[in-house]
Amino acid sequence: MSDRELLAEYVDAWSGSVEDFLALLDELAPEDWAQPTDLAGWDVKAVASHVAHLESLLAGGPHEQVDVPEAPHITSPMGQFTEIGVITRRDTEPSEIIAELRASVEKRRAELAAEPPDDGSVKAPGVFGAIGWSTATLLRNRPLDVWMHEQDIRRAVGRPGGLDTVGAQHTADYLSEGFGFVVGKKVSPPPGTTAVLEVEGSAPVAVTIGDDGRGQRLPVVPEPPTVGLAMDRESFIVLAGGRRPAAPGAVAITGDRELGQRIVDSLATTP
Repeated sequence: MSDRELLAEYVDAWSGSVEDFLALLDELAPEDWAQPTDLAGWDVKAVASHVAHLESLLAGGPHEQVDVPEAPHITSPMGQFTEIGVITRRDTEPSEIIAELRASVEKRRAELAAEPPDDGSVKAPGVFGAIGWSTATLLRNRPLDVWMHEQDIRRAVGRPGGLDTVGAQHTADYLSEGFGFVVGKKVSPPPGTTAVLEVEGSAPVAVTIGDDGRGQRLPVVPEPPTVGLAMDRESFIVLAGGRRPAAPGAVAITGDRELGQRIVDSLATTP
């Protein structure tokens, strides 16, 4: 697949995800916007405000400046940055946030259609390039961010769904790639350990721990592995996204159960 084709897939995944996100926001009742989410310190309005802020920046909107106060849920420079859009839209009506997001998306979509990206190695624009992201990293991360936040809102307001979309597939497959890092770096079992992750709807991911302690991807699933984990997509997303524990019994562990539980407890790869 060429760079242009791969980047086009990322753009399509973002486009579909943001449309699903907007459709969900359109359905919300006034009281839904104040519901707390799994993200510490953020309610539904905060999540929508954050997405509107980032999409505004990508569409050429102004770089908003605001003093970010100290708070328990703000623990890093990135956390301070993501809080900006929440603070600046605190007094904004939900309908205005939706309208802003829709306008930004339409502008950005038109720009990407007029000049499709064809080189993923090019530095991403603005603040995204300033933190070291390439165009490929930016375009790959946007559907993940938008879809994960759609799910944050769905759980908060009790509207399950959206687990079989292009954005859902993109996100589950993307986060599955971090399995080797989780096993090798965060859990650190002995060299020669093999581990398999099976997430419903995605191809299994098998890794082995090398002599250097790193998780290395295996081309085939070993029979039997030292440990195996199997779960549905939503359970994987809440764990890998650091949102909340999976529902009791949702994760099946085979082989070394103690090691399996340590891996489950370490699956979070996003803040």
